[in-house]
Amino acid sequence: MELNYVIDKSTIAKILSYPLLIEHLRQSFSKSSSFEIPERQYYALVVQEEGLQEEERSSSGAGTLLLMPAWCQAPQSAYIGVKIVSVFPGNGSRGLPAVAGSYFLSSSETGRPLAVMDGSELTLWRTACASALAADILARKDIQVMVMVGSGALAPHLIKAHLCIRPALKKIVIWNRTYSNACKLAKTLRAIKSLSGKEIDACFDLETAVRNGDLVSCATLSNEPLVLGSWLAPGTHLDLVGSFTPSMRECDDEAVKLARVFVDTEAAVKESGDLQQPISRNVISETHVVGTLADLTQAKVTGRHTAEEITLFKSVGTALEDLATAQLVYEALK
Repeated sequence: MELNYVIDKSTIAKILSYPLLIEHLRQSFSKSSSFEIPERQYYALVVQEEGLQEEERSSSGAGTLLLMPAWCQAPQSAYIGVKIVSVFPGNGSRGLPAVAGSYFLSSSETGRPLAVMDGSELTLWRTACASALAADILARKDIQVMVMVGSGALAPHLIKAHLCIRPALKKIVIWNRTYSNACKLAKTLRAIKSLSGKEIDACFDLETAVRNGDLVSCATLSNEPLVLGSWLAPGTHLDLVGSFTPSMRECDDEAVKLARVFVDTEAAVKESGDLQQPISRNVISETHVVGTLADLTQAKVTGRHTAEEITLFKSVGTALEDLATAQLVYEALK
């Protein structure tokens, strides 16, 4: 296999910037009809470790394999891309990241392989910038306080991306189930020169933080609701990133019911428990989802109507984001 580049994590981080990628995704979503995005493929994985009893095996090393292909033959993006991702929630106890992946980029004109990229780094950047793009359209212009629920690898990217589109944010509050992890992230962010002047703290009490937040961003692997609708103040924008299977939840039914809901892709309605579960119980219908990120960027639907309205953006990730980001990285090197 002939490749032009093998692109590692550090190279991706040097090439990308939040303003650059946010605007590139805005343009890509506005031309979404040029992309072909097949349904992503999911495979449940169970690692069979020797010495375990049968009843223990299902909970040992259980993970998910995802395949996300996309292609585009428009003049501005003549590429084929496939992302291969594995998600092993139990990796934290092993000192390993929960998500790992690789991205394979080829020419859609010849099929020739062009590059292999660090898929995990690519995912962090595109996920955070897609959320920021949605918030740029949906969140109030005068927001002051961001609440970050979760302190994993995605959290600092989300914070920086949201600050890019709302630089007037004054305070960042970080919550994690393990308080010490939230403290570590807060300390790391306070040391970044570009974030000087921002108040960045960890918190024990998620309810109080959410009640006082203007923008609440969640990036966890939770199977139980963390943010309740009764906590959301008028005008809050809720950004849900973590739930990508029907069993996963980051907010309760009341939060979804109260909010004007948008998604990155129509697949979110079936893939995310935050939407699939209330729909299956008839708490809401599928028509409660106003539109997609493509609809928003193409002005097919309107975003926030009033300053008091609660908005919700649910992302599960779309291969369009991956392909667009990979294109940006590859062409910068080329």
